[in-house]
Amino acid sequence: MAVAHLGSITVDCEDPTALATFWADLLGGVIATGTEKFVSVKLQHLVLTAIRVPNYQPPSWPDESTPKQIHLDLAVADLDVAQAEAVRLGARIADHQAAPAKCRVLFDPAGHPFCLCLSPAV
Repeated sequence: MAVAHLGSITVDCEDPTALATFWADLLGGVIATGTEKFVSVKLQHLVLTAIRVPNYQPPSWPDESTPKQIHLDLAVADLDVAQAEAVRLGARIADHQAAPAKCRVLFDPAGHPFCLCLSPAV
């Protein structure tokens, strides 16, 4: 049984307001919420979040010297239950947790970060 649903796709950037505005305009969404660190765009079936990353460097595709930068935010009803299930399935808990009462950072079996969050970004 699933313990999470896709709450947001989050992309790294230097300027979250500018990036979120671009995606809102391109995809017909609306800016839903934000701070200096992140801005979320409400789309028809999804939330897209732009998050400020210190010293951001854009991906250098196709050479991959700077990899692509995106992660999934999964909305859950219970952080502890969802985290335990993710670990049981092969996830690893990140050492650094910025807001563990609201959101937990884990890595999938291939090392991609993802977040378990109590609610979507909006």
